[in-house]
Amino acid sequence: VQLQASGGGLVQAGDSLRLSCAASGLAFSGRATAWFRQAPGKEREFVGGLTRGGQNTGYADSVGGRFTISRNTAKNTMYLQMNSLKPEDTAVYYCAIARRSTILSMIRIPDQYEYWGQGTEVTVSS
Repeated sequence: VQLQASGGGLVQAGDSLRLSCAASGLAFSGRATAWFRQAPGKEREFVGGLTRGGQNTGYADSVGGRFTISRNTAKNTMYLQMNSLKPEDTAVYYCAIARRSTILSMIRIPDQYEYWGQGTEVTVSS
């Protein structure tokens, strides 16, 4: 199973970016998927996630209303649309696929994720 994240870059505060994560070797269907991020010197944190069926989402308070997670099961690709970016959004962003048993109440827990992408770096300048 491989997850290939892309779309990161250097932007200014207020700009938008869309991250993509293409999966191979495993279908999204039936599994929760999520984005996490890790800023320098900090622990990895949950950004946003979709439940197994793709109907329910959860977001970190810090990104709610600015970020939107989605996925295209036909392309086996997940996305993170990031709007109104802030310098504090600067981090390496990781996509992940959860264990089959992961439900909505668990999607914020990193240990629930079985497969991880390599990360794509986002830098937001002020």
